[in-house]
Amino acid sequence: MKKVFYLKTCGTCMKILNKFNLEGWELREIKSDPVTEDELASMHQLAGSYEALFSRRSTQIKVRDIDVKALAEDDFKTLLTEHYSFHKRPVFLTDKEIFIGNDKKNIEVLERYFNDLLT
Repeated sequence: MKKVFYLKTCGTCMKILNKFNLEGWELREIKSDPVTEDELASMHQLAGSYEALFSRRSTQIKVRDIDVKALAEDDFKTLLTEHYSFHKRPVFLTDKEIFIGNDKKNIEVLERYFNDLLT
């Protein structure tokens, strides 16, 4: 399994996706084709927590007046199933690894992963 979960209206997601050869990867636009509960469970297993998958930049946090500091792990899971904007993105998911979000460190690890595929 090789999947990329992204948002097509997110310029950062598109910039990151364009950096890599994604031939053989399933591309999933999470607004039009939301993450399933099984996929979320797979992500959780590799990430170690739902909080790791949660975007603290979601516009829904302010709209819903959510106190993120007060959320428990089950709350993160519930929110992730309710609205696509709660997901960090992009997420690159394989059978054994997960790369979450667009922070510099994650992108560097992702670049090494793709470079290793070429060697």
